[in-house]
Parts: sequence; structure tokens; C-alpha cells
Amino acid sequence: MLSADIKKTERHFLSQDFAVTTWEALEPYFKTLLEREITSLQELEQWLKDMSEVEAAVSEDACWRQIRMTCDTTDKALEEAFTYFCMEIQPKLQPYADALNRKLVSNEFTKQLDQQKYFTYLRSVKKSIDLFREENIPIQAELSVMQQQFGVICGKMTVEVNGQEYTLQQAAKFLENHDRSLREEVYRKIQERRQQDKEALHNLYSELIVRRNQVAKNAGFENYRDYKFTELGRFDYTKEDCYRFHEAVKLHVLPLVEKIYRHKKEKLGLDNLRPWDIEAQPEGTEPLRPFTTGKELLDKTEQCFTELNPFFADCLRKMDSMKHFDLESRKGKAPGGYNCPLAESGAPFIFMNAAGQMDDVTTMVHEGGHAIHSFLSHNLELSGFKEYPMEIAEVASMAMELFSMNHWHTFFENKEDLQRAKEHQLERVITIFPWIATIDKFQHWVYENPTHTIEARTEKWVEILNEFSTGVVDISGLEAYRKTGWQRQLHLFEVPFYYIEYGIAQLGAIGLWMQYKQNPQQALQNYINALSLGGTKTLPELYKVAGLKFDLSPEHIKTLMEFVNSEMEALV
Repeated sequence: MLSADIKKTERHFLSQDFAVTTWEALEPYFKTLLEREITSLQELEQWLKDMSEVEAAVSEDACWRQIRMTCDTTDKALEEAFTYFCMEIQPKLQPYADALNRKLVSNEFTKQLDQQKYFTYLRSVKKSIDLFREENIPIQAELSVMQQQFGVICGKMTVEVNGQEYTLQQAAKFLENHDRSLREEVYRKIQERRQQDKEALHNLYSELIVRRNQVAKNAGFENYRDYKFTELGRFDYTKEDCYRFHEAVKLHVLPLVEKIYRHKKEKLGLDNLRPWDIEAQPEGTEPLRPFTTGKELLDKTEQCFTELNPFFADCLRKMDSMKHFDLESRKGKAPGGYNCPLAESGAPFIFMNAAGQMDDVTTMVHEGGHAIHSFLSHNLELSGFKEYPMEIAEVASMAMELFSMNHWHTFFENKEDLQRAKEHQLERVITIFPWIATIDKFQHWVYENPTHTIEARTEKWVEILNEFSTGVVDISGLEAYRKTGWQRQLHLFEVPFYYIEYGIAQLGAIGLWMQYKQNPQQALQNYINALSLGGTKTLPELYKVAGLKFDLSPEHIKTLMEFVNSEMEALV
């Protein structure tokens, strides 16, 4: 039986009351590990457990510093605490981490470790050794701090609607309003507010590119894209696979996106569909309002998860009891949403900017899927075993969006509203692919051409954006807004190259949903089995345990798109 009664990892090496405060307090533990003599396989495995214990404590401390800062970007003390870790602790820790990695791979007993159990872990350790360069330590520390400036800049963005101040996330709900003139007014206000900081975001991104490129050059790579593929552990697919994915999206997804937008245009009775019409409902149809407060969102999600699998709901209740949620949008809070695994506590933290919209439900069940992944993998022996590839992490979240749809009546008592919610979700499953391809292709170009000018970047962005557009949405007169559309994508600033994972994982999630439609219990068991393995298997192996094929070919994508399209047609 699965239990959400998660226990904090027991400490045997660190003192019980140890907290990360200064490097001087932390360093002795690393010195002890580095100097310890290892004379047997048993001693090596104990050494690995002790090292894992330190890694978990340090990782959790860093996570809490980031969580607190994103929850309140206006508090300078929280920002300073995060910066202190990045500038004073992390840089001093990295040489020790490299030395410990080298101690592990050179130890005579490492060859005796169970290769099936340790294969992916040791592969990752060797990769870290290959990438480590002393001269990159200060640059990476600087990057950690700089990347968070995106949240600081965007956290201050608000607009006024009908005399009231709203964050951009809160203001977005007006884009569902019947009043087309109000929708346009709010859309333009949001875009104009973004324009006020476009230079700051351009400059921040340019500075990040310079430093990232230097990190790659120092490590002996031709460009940062190639460096990042290695750092992200993309052992099972290449940049050429990404290009094939881009082409498959154009071939097999864009026609469905065009169909969705034409249907929307007819439903709204419009001669031309504008960007502020995408989320709108026809006259007489109220926008979906699945909840009003963060507490209601959490309660309804728990109820939904209880019906799907009681263990899933228990995970959320455990997090709630630990106060591991910050759900509602407010001024001064960083944008976006995330589930942050906490290596020592086990129960993760969910952060989001809920404003009472349908998209918030999707975000909540998405992050809930990530949270369940954290619970399922917490009992694995080493922290390194819990570092699973993002391409399976996002299957955990995206499959949960699709699995949970059958139980969304907890959010919608009205059958018509429930049907509209499902239709909205399936539209989103399809329409996200072109954006994923756009962001990914843009990043390839950015880092293959790191000395580009802002003008060249803008020109290339618009070119790629047009490549993945259908032409159904009328964008005339909005060219200035489109030129900086990439600036709203947090990943470009904070987690470079982490985006195609969403596309790969969406394919996996659709595959699991196909299983679920045939045999719900078997699909959920496959899901649980795969997530429980953490990162102890290769990506294709994890997909196989989930009953999936790791396949980015246009033929496979075509099959999955046809399935989603048939499910959509069954709803209409």
C-alpha cells in the first residue's frame, strides 16, 4: 500500500540540529568525506549514503531560499539570503563536489557496485566530472543570481482595470469576458506594461547569453547549446531529434491548431479572430470559474485526486499540513508556477499564481503530478537516485492533467461547464506544441549565434514565430508586441533549454491517456511504477515501465495527434 506519510530523511552523518548558515560551518563535513579511507564495498556504500545526506540538506536549504524569495520579491532580506548562498556557499562547494566525484570513480570498489542499480547515477557523476571547470565557478554563481532578476522585474508588473490594480496573471481573467472592447483594452494594457520593461529584459537576456557562452567555451564546447545538452543529461536524443520534432509539429499539429482556431472564430461569430479573442466565450456563456480562493482550489483538487487514487489526495493533504503551498496571485510575487522537490523533507512545495481561471486548475493538477513524483521517489536510497530526467518528470505532471479530467466535476457541477473545461484542456494539449517548438528552435539559434544583436534576435524570433503560426489569428497592428513575445517565457531566463521536455513529455502523457481510456487501473499502475524509479533507469527504460515508447518520429506524433483529435470531436 502506498503511503503519503512521508518521513524526513534520517540523519546519521550530519548533526541533527545542523543548518546551512556559513561555508565555515559546512566545510568540515565535505573535508571528512574527502579524507575518509574506503577499504571495502560496504564502506563505499556507507560513504555514498553520508554524501547523499549532506547533498540533501544543502539542496533543501537552497530550495527554501529560492521559495521564500519568489513568494515575496519585494523583501530584500530574502533576496540577500538567496544571493548569499549563490555567491558565498555554492562556489566553495563545487570544487569539493568535483573532488568527491573523482574519489568515487577512481575507487577500486566502485567497479563492484551493482551496475544495474548505479548505472545512471555513475553516468551522471562522470558527466559532471567532464563538465567541471574551476574558472566556471564564479560565472555560474553570477548566473544563479542574475537569472532570478527575471522574477524581480516581472513581479512588479501590474495593470489597472476598472480602477483596480491587478497582477498580469489576475488581469488575464478579463480576456475571457464577453465584452470584446474590454478584452482588447486589457490585452493592450498587459502588452503595454510588458513593453515598459522590454529593454531591461533584453539587456538581462543579452548578459545571460554572454556568460553562458563563456561557460561553454571554458568547458571546451563549440556553443552553449551543446554544453547544455550534456549538462541536462540528454543521453537519449540529439539536436537532430529536436529538429525532427519541430518539423513534425508543423506537419501534424499546426493543421489541428488551425482547425481549433477556425472553430473558435465560428463559435464567437467573428469575421476575424484577434489575440484577445482566444480565451473568450460566446455571448451568453459565462467564463468558467472553477474556484474563487486558493483554499477552494486546493480542496477541490484533493477531492478530484481522491476519486482518481486516494494516495494522490493524501500527498496534497500532507503538503497542506506542512504549509507547503502558496497558490494565489498577488503583487510582489514572482510569476509562474512550480513544484519544488525538497530532498530532505520529502514533501515538495507548490508555488503558483492562481486567479480563479480554468488554466489555474490545469496548473494545480499539473504541479500535483510533480508532487506525487516527489513522494513516490522519496524513499530511494540516494539523493542522486531521485534526480530524474525532466522528460519523465513532465510526463508525471502532464499525464495527471489528462487522468484527472474524468473527475473535474469536483470543479464544475454543471455538465456543460465540465464539457467546456475538457474541451479547453484538449485544445491546450494541442495548441501548446507550436509554442514549445517556437521556444526551442529560438534557443538553438540564440546560442548558435551568441554574438547576435538585439535587432537580429528580434528578426529571428518573429521569423520563427511566423513559421509556427496558422494565420487564422489576425495580428495586424500588433507587431510591436509580437517582437518581444519571447520575454514572457520564464524558462529562457531561468532554465535555458528546458522546454522541449514539455513537448516530449506531452507525447508520453497522451500515450498514458490512451492506456487510461482502455484500462484506467493498469494505466495508473504503470504511471506509479515508472515514477517510483526516480532516475535509476535510463529515459527509454522509464518510458517502457510506463508502457510507453520513447519516440519523437513524425509518424508516432501523427498517431497521437489523431487520437487527441478524435477525443476532441467526441466532445463537441
